[in-house]
Amino acid sequence: MISFISYLLTFLTIMFWGFRLVVAYCFSMEIDIGFVPLNMGIEIALLFLSVPCIILMIRRNLLATFIYAMMYWLYFGSDLIFTISSILDGNTGVAMTSTAIASFVGVGIPVFNLIDVYINKNRVGKSGDKKTDWFYRNKAYDREFDERADRNNYRT
Repeated sequence: MISFISYLLTFLTIMFWGFRLVVAYCFSMEIDIGFVPLNMGIEIALLFLSVPCIILMIRRNLLATFIYAMMYWLYFGSDLIFTISSILDGNTGVAMTSTAIASFVGVGIPVFNLIDVYINKNRVGKSGDKKTDWFYRNKAYDREFDERADRNNYRT
């Protein structure tokens, strides 16, 4: 069974994808919300490529999770390093701080997802109940029951 942490990480991943979608939309409509995409073309490509990776991440596919992590590390990692070095030099501002937070989250979520899928890659969601599986999913019992029914033909 997938753990609660896995569900939370997946939910955070989907929420961050939605946040980046809103940022890209607001930037294209020239609405100032305090966040700007680093590169609009790459941002749109990243949004479209993230959807199959997130779906496969839910299905616990390690390769898709690694691809998702690499895309986000390459996109947000360089900006995170540049922003942190600028903040350490003394150049601070609201826009730079918000960009640093978004880049940190953009690098952090894929790291935690990759660790989670790597540790729990064999865990999948299970729909069923242990109390009733012995009866409903027991083919040997069904065959034995059918054979007994065939032999017990009482005619009058």
